[in-house]
Amino acid sequence: MVIRRYQQRSIYEELARKLLPDHEALQWEQWLLKVNQVLEDGELLDLVQEALAQRWPRSKNRGRPGTPAEVALRLLLLKHLKNWSYAELEREVRANLVYRQFTRIGMERVPDEKTMVRLGQALGPVTKQLHERVVALAASKKVARGRKLRLDTTVTEKNIRYPTDSQLLGDGIRVITRTIEKLKTVAGETQLKFRNRARSVNRRLLEISRAALQQGEAGKEKLQRSYGKLLLSAQRVAGAGERAAQQLTTKVKRLRNRKQKARAAALRQQTAETIALLRRVMAQTKARVFGGDHHYPHKVFSIFEPDTEAIRKGKAAKPTEFGKLVKIQEAENQLIVDYEVYAERPADAALLLPAISKHKAVFGHAPRLLAADAAFFSAANETAAQEAGVKQVAIPSKATKSITRRARQHERWFQRAQRWRVGCEGRISVLKRKHGLTRSRYKGQAGLQRWVGLGVIANNLLAIADST
Repeated sequence: MVIRRYQQRSIYEELARKLLPDHEALQWEQWLLKVNQVLEDGELLDLVQEALAQRWPRSKNRGRPGTPAEVALRLLLLKHLKNWSYAELEREVRANLVYRQFTRIGMERVPDEKTMVRLGQALGPVTKQLHERVVALAASKKVARGRKLRLDTTVTEKNIRYPTDSQLLGDGIRVITRTIEKLKTVAGETQLKFRNRARSVNRRLLEISRAALQQGEAGKEKLQRSYGKLLLSAQRVAGAGERAAQQLTTKVKRLRNRKQKARAAALRQQTAETIALLRRVMAQTKARVFGGDHHYPHKVFSIFEPDTEAIRKGKAAKPTEFGKLVKIQEAENQLIVDYEVYAERPADAALLLPAISKHKAVFGHAPRLLAADAAFFSAANETAAQEAGVKQVAIPSKATKSITRRARQHERWFQRAQRWRVGCEGRISVLKRKHGLTRSRYKGQAGLQRWVGLGVIANNLLAIADST
């Protein structure tokens, strides 16, 4: 059953309150006190309560009381405020009286890390709404008045290792073998033969890693021979996996246990998806190793995160990043008005006009100043921004040959606007260092959306605390 908050204090809390009447003022950090005041908002709790009620059909009013909505919200935000793991969050809250008071757990039992993982997944669909409510609270407190807008994009990486074709083939073979073995156990089938090729595949992977270090035609021929053997093993595993799944289907239909049937259906689905991914990896490996095609379209970069993209942002230290493009849109005082995680990378120039529309929806008017880097420039964008009510559009065009345009870009207001725009780079750096946006630890596209959203909310809470 979903409850809003813990209603009754324990006798130990009452004794502590009487003995130390001003313990909060003495021990709480100033920013934490201000964040605590923001999280008192009833609409935030309403969103969380409704999200928790969707976990099961009758979660709203049936069953034993679960973790209160207030506690779930504060735990997850504290995690991203401090950039902790779930295990660190459980340990720190359990041992620290200030964090117990902030999260409103009091003397109750702290949820374990598995419970907090499920709570985070339940709140995933409303993360964007929670962010919008926090922005509305910031606007009502005059943290930002919407006079300025700056815009930039970055990449949040998926939690994967650097992709190579050989490792992807090895991962696909291993997952198919493991899933078929689980399916055999669930179906109670012991007679079905499915060869485990792990030893031979590991030998091929070692051969490929050694051959890749050799120079010249001899090394290239050895590499191709080893890849040929690995591709043959992958083809055999994929074919055997399809046949085994079909043979086990009839066995599964005879099961009477609903949970076993559901488990078997999930394993069959996973087998089919992994085989499809493995075949895509085989095609891109053949194109690269034997055809010399290094720009194969729609590459797979991870068996476990198949929607990962390879994105180049021109960084010297990390030329290619594997993840998703994230838009960060700011107003004054480091308040992030909007963020977006894109399923497929768009052109930066296509993001400018929607950003102005979002700004107007939040503040009720267009920004007086709009600043962005050259990737957002187009003549159509500049004209449309001015027509939308933006008085000063400071987006440089590096390719311009117009003397008038170059002179405009050297005017004092334009240079000042560009110096202010650089602060967006600093904000992205803070998001990555302080709130974990460098790499998402949550799985899948929905997990990445939740990871970025909670990190942005944590940033906005600190921005509100600094400005009030």
